[in-house]
Amino acid sequence: FQSGMQTLRQIEFSLFDMLLHTEHNPAQDIMPLLDQVRREVAVLQPPAFSRTAHTFSHIFAGGYAAGYYSYKWAEVLSADAYAAFEETASDGLPSIETGRRYRQAILEAGGSRPAMESFKAFRGREPNLDALLRHQGMAEESAA
Repeated sequence: FQSGMQTLRQIEFSLFDMLLHTEHNPAQDIMPLLDQVRREVAVLQPPAFSRTAHTFSHIFAGGYAAGYYSYKWAEVLSADAYAAFEETASDGLPSIETGRRYRQAILEAGGSRPAMESFKAFRGREPNLDALLRHQGMAEESAA
């Protein structure tokens, strides 16, 4: 329910965080930057008195500097990886071979190589967001 709104809200936070830590002059007020981001991505504009950014501790005190996007990126990766199991299931049961490939490519490799290499080793391609959109009800099931 309202997956699109929730996704846009996370994109708003992510873009604000990224711009704040890459292009913003710290001597200036942050609200014009947030207003700019909201004009670009928000469906509903909050009232002018809203100062959500001032209490957004994730990007100021939580060690996420320009990394808040990782929440949504993790959802893309997990949905796409899960889709591999959906695609290879037989009679509703997960494929043992898919589980083996996941274990070898992702779990066994651990931090020994870049995460993107591990993902590509498992899926045979770069991640895409189709599975996330489908799982969140924002895209139709594809006809197989």
